[in-house]
Order: sequence, then C-alpha cells, then structure tokens
Amino acid sequence: MPAQPDTGIFALERPQPSLWKLYVIRCILSGPAIFITLPYHYFRYLTLRYRFDEEGIHMKVGILFRREVNLTYARIQDIHLSSGFIQRWLGLADVQVQTASGNSGAELVIEGFREFEAIRDFLYSRMRGARGDSRPAAAAQPGHAPQAAGEGSVELLLQIRDELRRTREALETRSQHPDV
Repeated sequence: MPAQPDTGIFALERPQPSLWKLYVIRCILSGPAIFITLPYHYFRYLTLRYRFDEEGIHMKVGILFRREVNLTYARIQDIHLSSGFIQRWLGLADVQVQTASGNSGAELVIEGFREFEAIRDFLYSRMRGARGDSRPAAAAQPGHAPQAAGEGSVELLLQIRDELRRTREALETRSQHPDV
C-alpha cells in the first residue's frame, strides 16, 4: 500500500522545541510579570499534546486546569495561519481552526509546529472530505475522469455559454418565423 502524503501529520504530537524559545522570549518581554508567565508557559509547553486521527483533532494541555478539545473535521469552518515577527524568526506559525460555535475567536489553535502549511493543507483536505464530494454533477458521473481544481468550473461555464447561445438562436429563429 503506497504511503499517503498526509501520514506525517498523524505522527505530529508534541510541539517543536522552538515553541519553548518563543514562550521564554514572550515571558522576558512581559517584564516583571515574568514570575507569573514563565511557570505558566513552562507547564503549558510540557503538557501540550496534539493528536490527528481519522475522525478529527484532539488537543490536551494543562496540569491544574486541564483543557481538552476534540474537534471533528466536519465541524471545521475556516483555517487561518498567523505568525508574529518572533514566530517567523523561529520558523513557527499558529494554525487557527474556526468552527460555527459562535465564538469570535478560534476554537482551536495549533501552535509550535514548523509544518504549519502542511497541517493547514491536511486540515483543508479533511474538512472538504468530511463534507462530501464538491465536484460538479457531470464530473461525478461514471466515465468522467476527476478534474483538477478550477477545471470543473471552467467546463461548467462553457456549458452554460453554449446553452445560452442555443437558446438565443432558437428565440431569434422563432421571432423571424412566427408561424413555426
């Protein structure tokens, strides 16, 4: 069985050590609040775990106040990448996963991975797969080969153009020959 291109995403569980560097820099920049923010971020880094499986994304974090998020691919509405100056310098970005839960912010933020673009692409493919096939009806029929993104919409527009042309010609013929 050939390896799937997204099997590497299933193996991601712990964030990169660069995330700890980011946390330390943020704590230093917080000034005197470093005595509160450093222990918080240290335990967050130690306990942060992700799991990607066939059903969805699972995140666990925290010791005293444990937070667990289980998000199925079908619930995902949108995915954003964001990174600040320090994150870009460290090669990191946050993958913000939004659902239709009513919150203005992201339901889940995946942080601490250098493979953020691969994670985003993986989530988009799973999100689309969970909602069903989005190809045009003509392409989904037997005998039609799957089309690349964009080809189906161009073909559909060409079919609409041809149908409108035939309709216009029929109307012109009818107006020239009212007896028919």
